[in-house]
Amino acid sequence: MDEEKRNAERIEILGDLPGAATVIQPLAIKEISRRGAQVETGFALQVDSLHEFRLALGDRSVVIKGRVAHCRISDVDQSGLIYRAGIEFVEAPPRASEAIAQFIEDLKAGRRG
Repeated sequence: MDEEKRNAERIEILGDLPGAATVIQPLAIKEISRRGAQVETGFALQVDSLHEFRLALGDRSVVIKGRVAHCRISDVDQSGLIYRAGIEFVEAPPRASEAIAQFIEDLKAGRRG
């Protein structure tokens, strides 16, 4: 691409400049509490990394930040490794916390009745 077509000058990095990308990947929520969740994925999550999780809680959906507390291989299937990770919710907005609490109560009520 010609320099004239760029809106800003690019500078070559000598060596490495660390970076990260957010990639939306599906996962299965196996357990949930007000403070965190256990999830199952087809890829490893780095311990202590922070991620935004989109949770479909019945008729409500929330986005909540979580820290990976642990991650381990839980199974092997035809498509590869299956990982289980423990997620600790951090900096939860009140709306998300309330939605999770209500979802848990609805699950409990549905199992009793």
